[in-house]
This record gives sequence, structure tokens and C-alpha cells, in this order.
Amino acid sequence: MTSQVSDRSHGDRAADEPRWLDAEEQKAWRAWLYSTQLLQDRLDRELTHQTGISHAYYEILVALSETPGRMMRMSELADRCLSSRSRLSHAVSRLEERGWVRRQVCAEDGRGQLAVLTDEGFAALEAAAPVHVESVRTHLFDQLSPAQVAAMRDIGETLLRHLDPSS
Repeated sequence: MTSQVSDRSHGDRAADEPRWLDAEEQKAWRAWLYSTQLLQDRLDRELTHQTGISHAYYEILVALSETPGRMMRMSELADRCLSSRSRLSHAVSRLEERGWVRRQVCAEDGRGQLAVLTDEGFAALEAAAPVHVESVRTHLFDQLSPAQVAAMRDIGETLLRHLDPSS
């Protein structure tokens, strides 16, 4: 094995050898990973503390509010919220307890279930939205220059094209 490695030219590598990150890539990866985790945690804590709505529940309400009739198939909602179907079902049950979402059978096929945003749920979303947007502005956009915001958008759109088949 040692002779095979030493016989390779410097630029070659075995097909099964990992493409290790260099020092700069490692720094960029860690900064992006930790900052996004800290940002998500901060947004969730502030939203929950000030409104009683977790960030995950807020995203469900937003997704429903942006669809015609404020309703969506449960499976589609799970995909949109990047959630497992069982986790989404549990979250929708909690939102039903609050009167913010209700389930109904899909009239088109009689098998699927729809999550429907109620008027009470829409009102809760409207009340929470200013808190959420201020938190996003304070902890993200106020920290960046216009050039950094443009770069962040470009990076995000590039990654979405690669990772999200629906983009």
C-alpha cells in the first residue's frame, strides 16, 4: 500500500480516499455550521419566550398561511417543513389543541388529510410575525453588509438548486 501511494503523482488520489477539507474550508464550514445552529436556537428561544410559539410551529403556520385556502396535504406540509410525517402529525395535534389548525379529509381522493389554518391560528401568526421578523433582522441582517446579504442569497440559491429538487 505504501508503495502504491508513493508511486502516485501528487495530484492523484485513490478513488475511495476522502476529499478532506483544507484549513480554510474547515474554518468556513465550522463558522457556517455553528452560526446557523446558534441563529436557529436564538430565533426559537426569542419567539417561544415572547409569543409561546416555537419556531417549528411558526414555520407550519407560515406554510399554511401562504397556500390557497390556507390548507395543505399533511405529506406536502411535512416535506415543506423538512419534517418527518410522524413529527409533523404530532406538531399538528398540538396546534389543533390550541385551535390554530384543524385536519380534514382531502375531498379529491378521500384518503389524504389536509391541515387547515384556522382564523385563530392566522391571528396567532399575525401576532407572532413582528417578533420573528425583528429577531431575524437583529440577529442576521443587521450584522451583515449589503454585499454579504447578496453573497448569502447567492450561496443559498446555489445550494438550493443542488439540494432541493423542487427549486
